[in-house]
Order: sequence, then C-alpha cells, then structure tokens
Amino acid sequence: MIQINNLSKSFGDLRVLENISTEIKKGEVISIIGPSGCGKSTFMRCINLMEKPTAGEITIDGQNILAKKADVCRLRQKMGMVFQSFNLFSHLMIIENIMLAPLSLLKLPRQQAYEEGLRFLEMVGLGAKAMAFPDELSGGQKQRAAIARTLAMKPEIVLLDEPTSALDPTMVSEVLAVIRKLVASGMTMMIVTHEMKFARDVSSRVFYMDDKGIYEDGTPTQIFDAPQKPKTRAFIKKISSFAYDVQGKSFDLYELQARVEGFLTKQMFTERRIMNVQLVCEELLSGILLRTFPDAQIALTVEYSDASGEVTVQAEFEGEVYDLKSAASGELPLAIIEKYAKELSSTHREGKNTLLVVL
Repeated sequence: MIQINNLSKSFGDLRVLENISTEIKKGEVISIIGPSGCGKSTFMRCINLMEKPTAGEITIDGQNILAKKADVCRLRQKMGMVFQSFNLFSHLMIIENIMLAPLSLLKLPRQQAYEEGLRFLEMVGLGAKAMAFPDELSGGQKQRAAIARTLAMKPEIVLLDEPTSALDPTMVSEVLAVIRKLVASGMTMMIVTHEMKFARDVSSRVFYMDDKGIYEDGTPTQIFDAPQKPKTRAFIKKISSFAYDVQGKSFDLYELQARVEGFLTKQMFTERRIMNVQLVCEELLSGILLRTFPDAQIALTVEYSDASGEVTVQAEFEGEVYDLKSAASGELPLAIIEKYAKELSSTHREGKNTLLVVL
C-alpha cells in the first residue's frame, strides 16, 4: 500500500531521520513508539507531506508522491491525519467541522455530506453533539470529533499522532475505545503513542524508533516481550517500571503516591487497583520499614508485567538480615499488605535486603 525507501529529513544541519525504508500493507495497524525527540511525529508528518522529506521516496499504490508531476493533493486524500491538538474551528458547529472537507474537496452535495457526517459522529459516539460548538465539548469528545472529521474523507489509511497526549487521563479511555473500534473494522492505521498497553493490544506491528530511524520492527510480542536490540530493551524496561529513592522517614509520601498513580495510569489500571498498590507502598514504607529504620535509604521499584498482569513492589536497603514476615508479624501494616499480596518474600545478599511484594 505504502512503500518508503531511504527516507531522510533534516532541519538545517540537524538530521532527524536517515535512510528509513519500510512497507505498510493494507489492513496493518502499526504503533510507533520510542523516546521523546526520536523523530516519531516527524516521520508521520513526512509520510503525509506535512513535512517535505530531504531525500527518499514515498510510493502510494505505485505512485511516488515526491515525484515532480505527482498529483499530491489527490494522493494525500488517501491518508487521514489525527493530531495531538484537535484543530476544530471554534466558530463552526461540530457537524459543520465534519462537513467542511467533504464539501470543499470531495464536492459532495450538502445533504449527503450532512448525512455522512452524522453517521461518522454516531460511529464515535457523538451523534447527540452534532449541533454543539467545540467549546461545549470535553477534550475527549473534541478528539473523537476530530477522528470523525478524518473518517468523513474516507481515507485508505489513518495516521494518528499521539491522539491522547493532550487529554486529561480520565478522557484517554474514550478515545482509545474509538480507535479500537476502527482497528476492528479493518482500517489501515499508523499510531504514534505513549500508551504501551494499548499499542500491544491493537497493533499487528510495532516500530521502535531511535538513532534517526526504525531501530527495531516486529510484532507486539517480539518488541514488548523479547526485544532483540539493546536500546529497545532499555526502553521497554524503563516504561514497564518506576523507581523512587526514599531518603529516610521525611520522604515525600504524596509525591511518591502521585508518581505511582501516573505510572499505573499509563498501564490502563483501574482507580481501585491503583489505590491498592499505593496502599501497599505506604504500609511497607511508612508502616513498617521506616518505623524500624527511620534513616534508611530505600530504593523502591514498582514494576508491571504485561504478560502476567502482575505488579511487583520491590524495596532495597542496606543493613543486617531483615525478614519482613517475622519482623512485622502480628502488626496491622503487614496484615494489610498480605491482604493484597499474591507473594511476599525477603532476601539478603552482599549486605543488602530486598523485599518483594507481588500483587
């Protein structure tokens, strides 16, 4: 469907993308992940010619859209784009925003554009908001309207550039649900995203971008469970765990809890499950360890396994042998931890204690 050969992009002397070659086949759902600043959005914008590549070829259905005589406008209509920001015209009703491009570019009759616009709004759950103005919608609703606007042009492939990054966490799920619906319909899609669990669930392929290109390309299982290259492994480990240094009993518990919540929200955890993990962290630190060792320097790690769905809370600190179960036996904080723990263990090696709580 889309063939990319030796695509490069520079901004002045800064080379952002270098010699990228890949093929996107009809029906594929490709998630693009990687660290900030690695060129994910630039790559996406080059495909749609919102940024003109410095070199290379982009071929759509056998036609090179970078060729001098290419009908770029017609070829670009095969691609829809959804941005981080919604870019809805505030002075137009939602249905008017949806109708605008089909009327101007596809030359549809006004009644047909209206009826099709309503159908796409209903598809994203916004049929009742057709006559509303953008300022009357929540962020999640605005992004769903932006998706409907893209679909109204009947693209063959949809490019989504971090569609949830500008949203409040409470609104992310409604947008992801709409994207899942599009995936189920067989739409060809490329998605730049930081929602790793979502990327794993919906993708047929995953591009990990680094070093100015597609550093590793594979199935979700290959990329998330068995990455082959060192930078991919380091990235996957970083996004699947959260670390916090506890400097004695005066540590900032509220900061810790906020960061735990932020990490687990990205893993699509429910509010109740997040609170359970926060409670275990609080009881382990404030209820047990820092009462016994008030000046302890504790390295806390919260790690999520997508394969098992389990969360592991690990606390490491130096000192003599410490067994959590025997030392805190009969105490309320330990009873609370045991209520939620599937597994609880203590080990001591080379002067360092490691406590593990698996939830």
